[in-house]
Amino acid sequence: MNYHFEPSANAATLHTDCIIVGVYRQGKLSAAAAQLDAASAGALQNHLDIGDFSGDKNRTSMLYKLPGVTAQRVLLVGMGEKDKLTLEALAQITQTAVNVLKSSKAGNAIAFLTDEIVSEHLQDAVRQSVVAVADALYAFDTYKSKKDDRPELEAWTLAHTIAGDFSTAIRQGAAIAEGMRVSRDLANSPGNVCTPTYLAETAQELANSSNKVDIDVLEESDMEALGMGSFLSVSKGSIQDGKMVILQYHGGNVGDAPLALVGKGITFDTGGISLKPGNAMDEMKFDMTGAASVIGALTACVAMQLPLNVIGVIAAAENMPGGKASKPGDIVTSMSGKTIEILNTDAEGRLVLCDALTYVERFNPAAVIDIATLTGACITALGHHTSGLLSNNDALAEEVLAAGKQACDEAWRLPMGEKYQEQLKSNFADMGNIGGPPAGAITAACFLARFTENYPWAHLDIAGTAWKSGAAKGATGRPVPLLCQILINRAGV
Repeated sequence: MNYHFEPSANAATLHTDCIIVGVYRQGKLSAAAAQLDAASAGALQNHLDIGDFSGDKNRTSMLYKLPGVTAQRVLLVGMGEKDKLTLEALAQITQTAVNVLKSSKAGNAIAFLTDEIVSEHLQDAVRQSVVAVADALYAFDTYKSKKDDRPELEAWTLAHTIAGDFSTAIRQGAAIAEGMRVSRDLANSPGNVCTPTYLAETAQELANSSNKVDIDVLEESDMEALGMGSFLSVSKGSIQDGKMVILQYHGGNVGDAPLALVGKGITFDTGGISLKPGNAMDEMKFDMTGAASVIGALTACVAMQLPLNVIGVIAAAENMPGGKASKPGDIVTSMSGKTIEILNTDAEGRLVLCDALTYVERFNPAAVIDIATLTGACITALGHHTSGLLSNNDALAEEVLAAGKQACDEAWRLPMGEKYQEQLKSNFADMGNIGGPPAGAITAACFLARFTENYPWAHLDIAGTAWKSGAAKGATGRPVPLLCQILINRAGV
């Protein structure tokens, strides 16, 4: 897909397969719709007067070959009430328009939807609209013998009736969209393809694409030498060797402290000896979306050439039952030297992450954010719309929350304190790896917090937001937009 921007445009004179304009409730025309109405001698208003299309949000109406209008098609998209047009609503409206065009033969389109956003939010609106278009067009048919052969949109132009330069926002949106595609492709791939080795190979391809990216891959023998007994307690149950992949993006000044992103990469999670129920276990291939989002965010970072230093750590392993698998009650020693009683082998994500969080300390990071499909408890608490956020640093937490709102990829901060740490007590080790059913998302973060005492740290629990079940089953690409917004804001671009 090619993305463009057209400033100071007249919707009636543009050459394209389809012009997309908004109409508010009760038939109030947007600026671009008014241009079309004037050029067509009131054809839009006459259409609205019939009463079938009222401008309710996400309603559409396609008009063809209007007099005085160059484009073959004009798509009217309902924008609802003008004072309720948020960035999130705009993204939904944009996707509605894309979905209509997917069933047409239009190969290109020019949309005036972002033209209706107030000026202080226009950069964000343009960037998010590109992401919304790519999200609506995404399809994963790699493993289907018969591909979808319907015509595809090849070019999408965002146009405004007023002047302005939004080329940077277009480039950023395209880069974020590509990062989301990479993340979704990895997560949607089956577990017999997307193994820890496959994640390492994908990271190597990213490193090969840029002279600003270095890579180091720790094998199980390296992790054993480093004392990563917690990580190895998970990977040892599988014939697939675990990998810890470290990507270093050098976009900032030498010596500038990096931001570190640490992703949980459990490429398939059976639960281990604490075996999961069989129902929907196929969705456990998505348990590596934290790692996929790190690769996706760094892919976007490289494309945007952001002037900052970033570390990406991918803690990749399979969690399988077997003769070498950990058993409930086993005690292991983490890289930090702290001992852990494994009370439930299905709480494995925190076991690989804790060693990764200890390892990343050697880079003297400015801050660390880990991303993990960590707990079903987070889904119970926040559902599938908002990621869970826990942190040991208020300033970092506020930074993440603000970026989430800016990117329409929101998180919500949950409490964390000593009273919750009490639930991790073990009679036989420094801590247990679970704290019981109450506040499961919080106690999981409390476990990780014990390994992040020497730097600002935030934890994103994306169990409810990283993928969808049911008819729309598949990875969402979240929280790549949130992570990219944090990087953009830190880079000051």
